[in-house]
Amino acid sequence: MLFSIKKFLPHILVLVGFIIISLAYFSPVLKGKAIYQSDIVHYIGMSKQQTDFKQETGEETYWTNSAFGGMPTYQLGAHYPNNYIKKLDLTLRFLPRPADYLFLYFLGFYILLLVLKVDFKLAALGALAFGFSTYLIIILGVGHNAKAHAIAYMPLVLSGILIAFQKRYIFGFLLTTIAMALELVANHFQMTYYLFFLVLVLGFAYLYDAYKKKELRHYFKAVGVLILAVILAIGLNATNILATQEYAKESNRGPSELTVNPDGSLKEISSGLDRDYITEYSYGILETFNLYIPRFLGGGSHEDVGKKSESYQFFLKQGVPPLEAKEYAKQTPTYWGEQTIVEAPAYVGAVVIFLFVFALFLVKGRLKWWLVGGSLMSLILSYGDSQPFKFITDFFIDYVPLYNKFRAVSSIQVILELCIPVLAVFGLVRLFNNFIKDEEKFKALKYTVCITAGLAVVFLLFKSSLFNFIGGNDGFYRQNYGQQFMDALISDRKTFFTEDTLRTLVLVLLSSGIIYMFIKKKLSETKVIIAFTVLILFDLIGVDRRYVNNDDFVPSIKMNKPYQATEVDKAIMEDPEYFRVFDLFSRTPAKASYFHNSLSGYHAAKLKRFDELYDFHISKNNINVLNMLNTKYIIADDEEGNPYPYQNTEANGNAWYIEDIKYVNSSNEEILALDSLDTKRIAVMISNNKYASYLKEDIMIDSSATITVETYQPNYIKYKSSNAVDGFVVFSEIYYESGWNAYIDGQLTPHTRVNYVLRGMNIPAGQHVVEFKFEPQVIKTGSTIVLASSFLFILLLLGGLFYNFKKKE
Repeated sequence: MLFSIKKFLPHILVLVGFIIISLAYFSPVLKGKAIYQSDIVHYIGMSKQQTDFKQETGEETYWTNSAFGGMPTYQLGAHYPNNYIKKLDLTLRFLPRPADYLFLYFLGFYILLLVLKVDFKLAALGALAFGFSTYLIIILGVGHNAKAHAIAYMPLVLSGILIAFQKRYIFGFLLTTIAMALELVANHFQMTYYLFFLVLVLGFAYLYDAYKKKELRHYFKAVGVLILAVILAIGLNATNILATQEYAKESNRGPSELTVNPDGSLKEISSGLDRDYITEYSYGILETFNLYIPRFLGGGSHEDVGKKSESYQFFLKQGVPPLEAKEYAKQTPTYWGEQTIVEAPAYVGAVVIFLFVFALFLVKGRLKWWLVGGSLMSLILSYGDSQPFKFITDFFIDYVPLYNKFRAVSSIQVILELCIPVLAVFGLVRLFNNFIKDEEKFKALKYTVCITAGLAVVFLLFKSSLFNFIGGNDGFYRQNYGQQFMDALISDRKTFFTEDTLRTLVLVLLSSGIIYMFIKKKLSETKVIIAFTVLILFDLIGVDRRYVNNDDFVPSIKMNKPYQATEVDKAIMEDPEYFRVFDLFSRTPAKASYFHNSLSGYHAAKLKRFDELYDFHISKNNINVLNMLNTKYIIADDEEGNPYPYQNTEANGNAWYIEDIKYVNSSNEEILALDSLDTKRIAVMISNNKYASYLKEDIMIDSSATITVETYQPNYIKYKSSNAVDGFVVFSEIYYESGWNAYIDGQLTPHTRVNYVLRGMNIPAGQHVVEFKFEPQVIKTGSTIVLASSFLFILLLLGGLFYNFKKKE
């Protein structure tokens, strides 16, 4: 027993250290503060209705009416039955946010290095280098929590895979199942998709190695075990995966039936996102050096250049008061790359890059090649439409399955941000290896210094001839502020460039000095590890704190309740009827969703048909379309520029009987017909609709017919209808076939899509109760699969532990 405690004590101490460091970096959480994350503010606005519904009823709703006219909550934090893997995830994330994600970064990477048989001290150093990589901290600052969540579990998935290839099949199977299930529960499939690319590179490296060593039987046995583990992990997340798969077909990530754009031009046919949208955030070739020199291209889109800057002096010369000039200086557009907006450079670290290059000369074999291969793959794909690599991106978009479902290609750099620190740590592992001659280590050090320090020196000596420091967005600043401002701005960009290049050069020289002293037997292994730990923390945290620091924290109430109702909101909320609001005033798109059933919102995956309707008609304030969506209030500027709730008295209401249906032959005709359609009297519908035969040819009219709402909830709506003759009703609710069921007097009744996005159905003569219930079969099916998979995994886990126990005996 004492031996076991002594064996695990170093790891326990390391984990405690990770907890302390995570809390120390985000220390305001200890005072009850919360980090202000813009994306999470939007998410809170979007999910308010479903959160309130659960608090009031204790039930989960999988539909919300608060955004984009209505949409499923599958990508808005929906909670599913039997989701036990989520409970494990929450247990691991026991620290206050965002310290919990930083701790997960450390934990997963630490386990990965231990699996690679690295000493715990070096594993801890590597975990810190990975966790404090600037991009991983930045995404916590802006609220890309799901992305951070998925990245944090990537090293754990790799750990399970590597264990299986180490011929520990049972343990490899169990860890891969758990890790992959946790990876999927993070619900950021883009990051999981990129991880799959790295796994493929790793798999090919191990396949080649197995072929050379004549161990193909072992290789394919491990692959078989891993495939089973992934299948079981998918089963443990079946509800989320099935729901996402179902929704993706109907979202803007799926194919469109339209072949025209709102301006009438022909639309590029695609099974996924538009090519320009996918490559909007393409990494520039020059930006590669941001990995090594943080403000090589000026840092983030806007940086604080300080009072000593030329920009600050420019504003003073223009007669701007000092305090105001200081505020302007804080928002100086220092970035001179080609991307639309950049929060911060994706800085991996000068010290880490130095060790990575050092490792290239000392590390041999499959480990080196899958890490280098994964790094190069992610770097090249991150360039997107940047020349000369655009043809590679085009190939992937056109031919690689699912690649066109994701945007922001630059985010694939998370793969190199994982691979580079691993190989960097192995540079130190090889440095400490007594079987490698000192001459070989000196040679590697010499080459490394020549490459890394030499690069920095070249940039310092020839910066003016190599670069013009002019960005893709500078035309705007030149036009609005003049050439004098541009001269001052370019001067500040050069200052940033010089300061950070010098900083990198000093860190490289210090790193080389540490290795030189070790080879000369002047420093011990422990002292080298301590020295590099200090250097890496100084390097990375110094840059991280420029972008995410204590100033980003606010009182928790500001995050828990980020929106405050204005007098306009209060006035609208006093209206007891059920309707929608179109907010043209607020600059925060999810604010209206927080208080009202809104036509706006903030989400990367909206229902495609509503998104298209917005582009074609809502954005152009087509009153007939706003009427059919029951838009009773439009918040816009009054004559004094203040928000005012303009009441639309012509809104169609919650449901209405129509006089006629106009049949068209295509989705193009259907959406274009809404341009001038009198939606109160006529509905438009595609003639090949599968419900067309169910509709009556002649619609009879009863001028006294009524249909009113009795109950209105996110997942349930009840109407009372009275009509002397059979009629057809259009409902101002978004049509979503996979979930919404219609009932007349308790009997399931077909309903159809009309007016491109709405619901419609025949109502027989007489008085009837009409109900719409959101009853997604995918939740029931998925939950059953999850329960069965959980039971199977527990049996396999117990069986595996018993087998290992008997084997040890």
